[in-house]
Amino acid sequence: MRTALLALLLTACQAAPSPPQASTASTLGQEPAVSGYRVVATYPHDPKAFTQGLFFLDGQLYESTGQIGRSTIRRVEIDTGRVAQSVPIPAGQFGEGIVDWGDQIISITWQDGIGHRWDRATLRQLGSFRYPGEGWGLTRTASEIIMSDGTAELRFLDPATLQEKRRVRVTANGRPIDQLNELEFVPGPNGGEVLANVWMTPRIARIDPATGNVTGWIDLAPLVGETSGGDPDAVLNGIAYDAARDRLFVTGKNWPRLYEIDLVPAQPN
Repeated sequence: MRTALLALLLTACQAAPSPPQASTASTLGQEPAVSGYRVVATYPHDPKAFTQGLFFLDGQLYESTGQIGRSTIRRVEIDTGRVAQSVPIPAGQFGEGIVDWGDQIISITWQDGIGHRWDRATLRQLGSFRYPGEGWGLTRTASEIIMSDGTAELRFLDPATLQEKRRVRVTANGRPIDQLNELEFVPGPNGGEVLANVWMTPRIARIDPATGNVTGWIDLAPLVGETSGGDPDAVLNGIAYDAARDRLFVTGKNWPRLYEIDLVPAQPN
């Protein structure tokens, strides 16, 4: 990220509000660093939105929701949480991640092996495509679309054809990290980083897209504890980055709030 967040790519601290602990290096043979956070702002969020995908573009928040019969693609007013526009995905499909590409939104589904193209301005469906296996999260670099499928692998897709070009295996200290869910790419030095929710955990993995190495973690356990209401399905899931204003947003499934957060630099013992 630019400015403050870019400087934190390789720093670490204990998750707020607990006292900071010593950082750990993210090289092979040592555990990746753990970053803390500070809540900058809180926004309303539809508590019935089973959030699957999230991105911010041109001053607007876009969100996809899941579950059979309730899956949607929507445009949301960030300050009020009001759903300005919403369209259902095709009947019988379980919606998953979304990403922008040009004037379109690309969406995927969980176990149907079917993705869709939507006009970003109108949310009108433009077409569909197929892929093997499951679909979980989507994000993009300047030249590729990145897809998670619940395993420890990230797929890199050609944006024009949506055909798979290659895969990267995600590991932390040599161990594969599976259950990779919602994704967000944040530009920065050395090719930027992919942020990935890890399903059923309060952590976000910070991934080097070139190698798949987890360079650090963002631990949002206190935020999850205060917001989920004890609902085991109300997991952390939803990351969006506002490149124009260098803002990072997070939310979860059926959460009543969306949070803007800053990462906290490491503090020595």
